[in-house]
Amino acid sequence: MVTIGIDVGGSITKIVGFDRNSTLIPPQMVRATDPTTSVYGALGKFTSTNGLALADIDNILVTGVGAGHIDLSAGLHGCIPTQVNEFECIGRGGLYLSELNRAIILNMGTGTAVVYADKDGHRHLGGTGVGGGTLMGLSKKLLGMENLENVIAIAEQGELGNVDLRIGDMARPGGLGLPAAMTAANFGKLSDLATKEDTALGLINMVFETAGMIALFASRSYGLKDIVVTGYLSTVPQAQQIFASLSDFFDVNIVIPTMSEYATVIGAALV
Repeated sequence: MVTIGIDVGGSITKIVGFDRNSTLIPPQMVRATDPTTSVYGALGKFTSTNGLALADIDNILVTGVGAGHIDLSAGLHGCIPTQVNEFECIGRGGLYLSELNRAIILNMGTGTAVVYADKDGHRHLGGTGVGGGTLMGLSKKLLGMENLENVIAIAEQGELGNVDLRIGDMARPGGLGLPAAMTAANFGKLSDLATKEDTALGLINMVFETAGMIALFASRSYGLKDIVVTGYLSTVPQAQQIFASLSDFFDVNIVIPTMSEYATVIGAALV
C-alpha cells in the first residue's frame, strides 16, 4: 500500500508517495488554474506514471494554502483525504531531506516561514513577507520583468559592488571585526551606472540575506547551528553562494538539500 502526500499551492500542486517499505516514490508537480483541478490532475498523473491503481492507495494527506478550497469530505477517487498542518509538514520534510534530528527549517516560497523541528515535533517561529513574491514584484517594478527565470539568468552577470554597500566600503580592514564583503546596506551603494543585471542580483541577494538572517536569529535562540533551506525559492542558483557566505560569516551550517522544493509535500506524506 502507498501513502500519498499532496501540497496544494496557489498555482502549483506537488505530490509524492511512500510505499509500504517507506521507500520514497519520486515527487511530481502539476500546474492548474484552480486547486480542485490541480489535485485531481496530480493524483491522476502520479498513479499513471508509477503504475499504481487507486486500490493501492492507503492514505492521502493534504496540505498547503489551496487545501482549504477543496471539499475533502467528498473524497478523492473514493479515498477520504486528511488535511495536515503545513508547518508540521515543513518541519518533517526538512529533517527528512537533511537527515538531521534537530534544525531550523527556513521555507522560502511566496513568503518565508521559519520552523523549529526535532524528532518530537515542530514549532512555527514566525517568518517574513520577504520571499518569492517580493522578488517577483520588485523585478516587475524595477526591471520590467515578470519571468523569474529570466531575472535569475541576467543576475548571473550582475555585480553586487554596483548595488550594495559593504563593510569594506565603510571601514578599514578589520576595523569593525567584520568581513569586508559582508553587506552593510542592501542597495545602499546603488550606482547611476548599475545595470539591470546588477539590480537583479541585488534583489536576489536582498531577499536571501533577509530570510537567512531571520533564520540565523532563530537558530541562536535555540542554540543551533543547523539551518535547512526548503521551498521553491531554494532552487535559485545564487542561493548556494549567498547562504555559503552567511554560513562563513556567522559560523552556522546552512544547507539546501536535494529535492528541497519538495520538502513540504514529503513532510505531508510522512505525517
